[in-house]
Amino acid sequence: MNEVLVIIPAYNEEANIGRVAENLIRNHPELDYVIVNDGSADRTAEICRENGYCLLDLPVNLGLAGAFQAGMKYADRKGYRFAVQFDGDGQHRAEFIGPMRKKMEEGYNIVIASRFVTEKKPHSMRMLGSRIIAAAIRLSSGASIADPTSGMRMYDRRMIHLFANQINYPPEPDTVSWLVKNGVKVAEVQAVMDERTGGVSYLTPMNAVRYMTRTLISILFIQSFRVKEKLS
Repeated sequence: MNEVLVIIPAYNEEANIGRVAENLIRNHPELDYVIVNDGSADRTAEICRENGYCLLDLPVNLGLAGAFQAGMKYADRKGYRFAVQFDGDGQHRAEFIGPMRKKMEEGYNIVIASRFVTEKKPHSMRMLGSRIIAAAIRLSSGASIADPTSGMRMYDRRMIHLFANQINYPPEPDTVSWLVKNGVKVAEVQAVMDERTGGVSYLTPMNAVRYMTRTLISILFIQSFRVKEKLS
């Protein structure tokens, strides 16, 4: 068993999941992976079974938080040292997992694959939400996170156990903000992300507005009433 587990939540990713899995198998044998099929209505699970991919097949759709927690429970029980949150749509590049792990060895609990450590964040409507969430995290916790909406993150053993056993820790920017406020050390490494080439993203303009609004309310208001935790 390798030390790093790549957790790939997948919902209706029949157009992409084979390419994602094959890239890991052929080009990154130093990484273990598990695909968490989140109750997909398409052939995602069937493709995984036909090709013998490592699969957790959820009978119903739990959403990203539930699928990711299932993967973290798997990582926790198997004893992995690090776990990586990794999209099933082909946007994340496994080549950056090595630099993320190297950064973790400096004593961090979470490392984010960021598009904007050395690159400037473009001024566009697409990046407006990311800028606002980054500002909210800075205001709330004092932490400067350049790419808080990046969905590619590496977690250490302590965080694996925490996410596996706490129902109120979805893999979202507001959780990262809360963890920073509770003493968790977060860093970023520069990465490049690709555009989705198949399937349909759930993040429509309306969903993006809802997501940003919910995240901001959590960071700026709800977390003000939460009691700080002793994380184990």
